[in-house]
Amino acid sequence: MIIERKVYKEKILNDLNKKMVLIAGPRQVGKTFLAKEILKKFPKGIYLNYDLFEHREIIKRMEWLEDTELIVFDELHKMPDWKNYLKGIYDTKRENLKILITGSARLDFFRQTGDSLTGRYFLHHLFPLTLSELKQDDMEVKIDRFFERGCFPETFLSEDLDDVARWRNQYVDTILREEVFSLEKVDKLKELKLVFEILRRRVGSPVSYKSIAEDVQVSPNTVKRYISILENLYLVFRIPPFAKNIARAVLKEPKIYFFDPALIVGDKGVVFENFVAMSLYKHATTLKDFKGKDIELRYLRTKDKKEIDFCLVENEIPQLFIEVKLSDREIAKNLRYFSEKYNVKGIQVVKNLRTEYQSGNIKVLKGENFLKSLFL
Repeated sequence: MIIERKVYKEKILNDLNKKMVLIAGPRQVGKTFLAKEILKKFPKGIYLNYDLFEHREIIKRMEWLEDTELIVFDELHKMPDWKNYLKGIYDTKRENLKILITGSARLDFFRQTGDSLTGRYFLHHLFPLTLSELKQDDMEVKIDRFFERGCFPETFLSEDLDDVARWRNQYVDTILREEVFSLEKVDKLKELKLVFEILRRRVGSPVSYKSIAEDVQVSPNTVKRYISILENLYLVFRIPPFAKNIARAVLKEPKIYFFDPALIVGDKGVVFENFVAMSLYKHATTLKDFKGKDIELRYLRTKDKKEIDFCLVENEIPQLFIEVKLSDREIAKNLRYFSEKYNVKGIQVVKNLRTEYQSGNIKVLKGENFLKSLFL
């Protein structure tokens, strides 16, 4: 079985007719596979991986054929001054030459430190598999498969759970040992690993940097730095609180979730919440990438500790409040309170639910149905 990622493929092929395209995302999420599938559409295309010595020399000398239609650069972010290199190629290329770049989280970094590629590229994030994407690929699967095997293509398709466990152990170990040092200097890897293990056990709760710092015996700023590294490696993502226009809201620490729900140490309810969080995060990010929408995923918590799991915000205005439950079909009090107070639609997403229903501005939906309805 092959997962085509056809929605991404179609959008990227369209964008290549306009600008360069950069694909960023977690390691082994399928970026290279997708790029090579796109390359098949171009008889005179070339794939160049900066990690390979012979390819590196071709890249440095720009020794591709004059009639090349598409160049796929893989791991180019490891090349010194890669942004200016791409800028030079793009500004002097023939009109029919298309350029596709894939790589790790480093592709996102230049947006934070000045961008010499402004106006020359579209950025796409390739995230792990979700129910909505598989539905668009004409695949019908049960949600529990994600919990058993995770959301990465190789493990998701595997029929051997022992192989899945071995893959995951190797995946995390490789990232924390090798990728960290290519990303940023870390003197004490054991501390970073300990922060990682603590986060696995605190999914769904606002992160207390002070509490983790005491457990690891480092400063809160060091904890923040370690979490940023884990983010940049696409092991975790953060969901900040939303405060604007919400009375008595408190700016608290973010919640941390994992791109692979199988990494979580917790009960089924926490794992389900993480999967919903990842699906919503992918939904919001892909709407930005594909349509340029200003959509953010937040959570909500007030001074009197009224809390909602998630809030989709567009142009700084709440559009949808979302509460996640494993089995509870009764509408959560806080969801009803905020939905009525601010006249915002609410959805209670329940994994184990027999009958869906609506009460006022709030819908109670089966988890699989809601997740399949997201953008991607």
